[in-house]
Amino acid sequence: MIVPLSDPLTFMLILMATILLIFLSRELKKPFIAALPLAVFLILAIVYCVQLGMPELEAYKDMIVNCIALDFIMIFISFFSYLWVDDISCRFYKKKSIDNSLDWFWKNV
Repeated sequence: MIVPLSDPLTFMLILMATILLIFLSRELKKPFIAALPLAVFLILAIVYCVQLGMPELEAYKDMIVNCIALDFIMIFISFFSYLWVDDISCRFYKKKSIDNSLDWFWKNV
Protein backbone atom coordinates (compact mmCIF):
# COMPACT_ATOMS: atom_id res chain seq x y z
CA MET A 1 0.00 0.00 0.00
CA ILE A 2 1.32 3.41 -0.96
CA VAL A 3 0.51 6.46 1.16
CA PRO A 4 0.61 9.20 -1.49
CA LEU A 5 2.47 12.05 0.23
CA SER A 6 3.01 13.64 -3.16
CA ASP A 7 -0.71 14.41 -3.39
CA PRO A 8 -1.03 18.12 -2.42
CA LEU A 9 -4.11 17.64 -0.22
CA THR A 10 -2.58 14.71 1.66
CA PHE A 11 0.69 16.58 2.10
CA MET A 12 -1.07 19.68 3.47
CA LEU A 13 -3.08 17.57 5.94
CA ILE A 14 0.03 15.74 7.13
CA LEU A 15 1.93 19.03 7.39
CA MET A 16 -0.86 20.60 9.47
CA ALA A 17 -1.00 17.53 11.74
CA THR A 18 2.77 17.67 12.22
CA ILE A 19 2.68 21.38 13.05
CA LEU A 20 -0.14 20.81 15.52
CA LEU A 21 1.81 18.03 17.23
CA ILE A 22 4.88 20.27 17.42
CA PHE A 23 2.93 23.09 19.04
CA LEU A 24 1.21 20.64 21.39
CA SER A 25 4.58 19.28 22.49
CA ARG A 26 5.88 22.83 22.97
CA GLU A 27 2.90 23.80 25.14
CA LEU A 28 3.07 20.61 27.20
CA LYS A 29 6.89 20.68 27.18
CA LYS A 30 7.01 17.00 26.26
CA PRO A 31 9.56 16.32 23.49
CA PHE A 32 8.37 12.78 22.90
CA ILE A 33 5.23 14.19 21.27
CA ALA A 34 7.43 15.93 18.70
CA ALA A 35 9.32 12.67 18.21
CA LEU A 36 6.17 10.85 17.08
CA PRO A 37 6.02 12.47 13.62
CA LEU A 38 9.77 11.95 13.29
CA ALA A 39 9.36 8.22 13.93
CA VAL A 40 6.41 7.99 11.54
CA PHE A 41 8.29 9.76 8.74
CA LEU A 42 11.35 7.57 9.26
CA ILE A 43 9.19 4.45 9.01
CA LEU A 44 7.50 5.83 5.89
CA ALA A 45 10.90 6.52 4.31
CA ILE A 46 11.95 2.92 4.94
CA VAL A 47 8.68 1.62 3.50
CA TYR A 48 9.02 3.82 0.41
CA CYS A 49 12.58 2.65 -0.17
CA VAL A 50 11.46 -0.97 0.05
CA GLN A 51 8.58 -0.26 -2.33
CA LEU A 52 11.00 1.41 -4.74
CA GLY A 53 12.77 -1.92 -5.16
CA MET A 54 9.61 -3.93 -5.84
CA PRO A 55 9.22 -4.77 -9.53
CA GLU A 56 5.40 -4.86 -9.34
CA LEU A 57 5.34 -1.18 -8.32
CA GLU A 58 7.50 -0.02 -11.25
CA ALA A 59 4.58 2.01 -12.63
CA TYR A 60 4.50 4.09 -9.43
CA LYS A 61 8.26 4.82 -9.40
CA ASP A 62 7.91 8.58 -9.99
CA MET A 63 5.29 8.94 -7.27
CA ILE A 64 7.39 6.94 -4.80
CA VAL A 65 10.47 9.06 -5.52
CA ASN A 66 8.42 12.24 -4.93
CA CYS A 67 7.09 10.75 -1.69
CA ILE A 68 10.63 9.96 -0.53
CA ALA A 69 11.73 13.55 -1.24
CA LEU A 70 8.79 15.01 0.69
CA ASP A 71 9.40 12.50 3.46
CA PHE A 72 12.99 13.70 3.86
CA ILE A 73 11.77 17.29 4.09
CA MET A 74 9.35 16.28 6.83
CA ILE A 75 12.11 14.34 8.64
CA PHE A 76 14.25 17.49 8.58
CA ILE A 77 11.40 19.62 9.99
CA SER A 78 10.48 17.03 12.63
CA PHE A 79 14.08 16.52 13.74
CA PHE A 80 14.78 20.20 14.33
CA SER A 81 11.42 20.70 16.02
CA TYR A 82 12.21 17.79 18.35
CA LEU A 83 15.54 19.40 19.25
CA TRP A 84 13.80 22.74 19.79
CA VAL A 85 11.13 21.30 22.09
CA ASP A 86 13.75 19.27 23.95
CA ASP A 87 15.71 22.46 24.59
CA ILE A 88 12.55 24.23 25.81
CA SER A 89 11.68 21.39 28.18
CA CYS A 90 15.23 21.23 29.58
CA ARG A 91 15.15 24.95 30.33
CA PHE A 92 11.64 24.77 31.84
CA TYR A 93 12.36 21.80 34.12
CA LYS A 94 15.90 23.10 34.79
CA LYS A 95 17.40 19.84 33.64
CA LYS A 96 20.93 19.69 32.42
CA SER A 97 20.98 18.85 28.76
CA ILE A 98 23.73 16.53 27.59
CA ASP A 99 24.57 19.02 24.89
CA ASN A 100 22.96 22.11 23.49
CA SER A 101 21.80 20.41 20.33
CA LEU A 102 20.69 23.52 18.50
CA ASP A 103 23.62 25.77 19.43
CA TRP A 104 25.73 24.42 16.58
CA PHE A 105 22.87 25.14 14.18
CA TRP A 106 22.24 28.72 15.30
CA LYS A 107 25.94 29.60 15.30
CA ASN A 108 26.17 28.70 11.61
CA VAL A 109 23.04 30.59 10.59
